[in-house]
Amino acid sequence: MSNVPAELRFAESHEWAKQEGDLIVVGISDHAQEALGDVVFVELPEIGKVFAAGDAAGVVESVKAASDIYSPVAGEVVEVNEALGDAPESLNSDSYGAWIFKVKPSDAKGDLAKLLDAAGYKAAIGE
Repeated sequence: MSNVPAELRFAESHEWAKQEGDLIVVGISDHAQEALGDVVFVELPEIGKVFAAGDAAGVVESVKAASDIYSPVAGEVVEVNEALGDAPESLNSDSYGAWIFKVKPSDAKGDLAKLLDAAGYKAAIGE
């Protein structure tokens, strides 16, 4: 059974989002990292890039497959987790601590409200 923290919001594409001050922190869920297997590479989005909610923002590659990472909210990328370049496996060992990028959202409240809460995400992944 996957770990699904109650304080996070989730996209059906398995990204999590957490409001931190004015920013939205984005990563992949425990369920996603389990499905991917051993993560070997993360392609981070460019700082300054602006995404609509649902846009492909980067790629996570594992020994099994490559999978797009989608921005769960609209906004501008203001920070990326450079540490993933040297330690992409941290997405496996700490999927909720190893964030991927941070977005300055254009509509944080509206976009977060559209995402699934923990119970909704558990239902979506069949748990």
